[in-house]
Amino acid sequence: MLSVFDLARKSLARAAAVLATVALSACVPSAGPGGGSGPKIDPGAPVPVALLVPSGSGQASDELLARSLQNAARLAISDLGNVKIDLRVYPTAGQPAQAGAMATKAVDEGAKIILGPVYAQEANAAGLAVAGRGINVLSFSNNTDIAGGNVFVLGPTFQNTGDRLGRYAVRAGKSRVMIVHDQNLGGEAGRNAIQRGVSAAGGQVVGIQSYEFSQNGIVAAVPAIAAAARNTNAQAVFLTADTAGALPLVTQLLRDNGVSPPNTAFIGLTRWDIPSATLGLPGVQGGWFAMPDPALYNQFQSRYQAAFGEPPLPISGLAYDGIAAIGALVKQGKSNALSTSGLTQGSGFVGVGGIFRLRPDGTNERGLAVASIQNNQLVVLDPAPRSFSGAGS
Repeated sequence: MLSVFDLARKSLARAAAVLATVALSACVPSAGPGGGSGPKIDPGAPVPVALLVPSGSGQASDELLARSLQNAARLAISDLGNVKIDLRVYPTAGQPAQAGAMATKAVDEGAKIILGPVYAQEANAAGLAVAGRGINVLSFSNNTDIAGGNVFVLGPTFQNTGDRLGRYAVRAGKSRVMIVHDQNLGGEAGRNAIQRGVSAAGGQVVGIQSYEFSQNGIVAAVPAIAAAARNTNAQAVFLTADTAGALPLVTQLLRDNGVSPPNTAFIGLTRWDIPSATLGLPGVQGGWFAMPDPALYNQFQSRYQAAFGEPPLPISGLAYDGIAAIGALVKQGKSNALSTSGLTQGSGFVGVGGIFRLRPDGTNERGLAVASIQNNQLVVLDPAPRSFSGAGS
């Protein structure tokens, strides 16, 4: 048990940084490019696109991230056929002030749209820097606090996942849901997304339980959580925990306390198949979670590996998605292709993990598959959709 939760300790520093980002009081521009306004482009000429990456920080992890994002963007450009993209890369060093300065410089040098940066504070700064100039920012963040105005988040959001799994649970007859979350900002944000998703799907949240984000806190809390699940006749337990943190311990202790699939479904707000070693954990067997279309994403991984001799970082797929969306819009031949109205077209786009679309509020919707872990193997229960039925669906 101790060795399992050691994974969580390794993630605490990372979690602290993420939570600081979530706590950011974003200054979302109230008047970004809207409707048909925005930069004019010549669809027949190479379109200048700025890619903001975190290189220059002195951190090896940021350099690797920057390289992976650039590689994925260039792979996407090679797939565009006759559409020409003039990709220009700008280093932000992972710093908001530099991100704002680089965004301004990029637009001064002719960029018609900004792809990136990675971190929420950076994306917020970049958006503010160019809001008055009618330039949209497609950030790699998943922090919806910064979305809106001219800033879009490409990263997968809790709400998108909560909505997808809420609908699936209700259809599968697991409409009485108990939410179990970490007592931290990430857990609380996940809890709220699950509540909205389950309620919108017609399900009922029959209880909300939480635990202190520590090994002792989980061990102390789970018996009461299991008792509450039984007392409320919960048909599913929807967890915010992730594989690098509390998930291995929480799921095993729930089983030890008499709560387990298939009678009580385990549903996860995060990916349970990463790292692959998680598939062999007894506690997660039978659990449900959402993921991008695995067939399409595997194709991307294979092509990236063949082209660059190393595996892509998961976030690099967002750079591919951004270029794919830009390319699809430019291909339509409209001078206002990169305006907000173009970016938020209801039919969306196709990226490395399947379909996705950008919403007018700056968030996104992704077509996700519902998967399960069965006998230490990944099994797709409900395939990812290949098209959106219409705007707002």
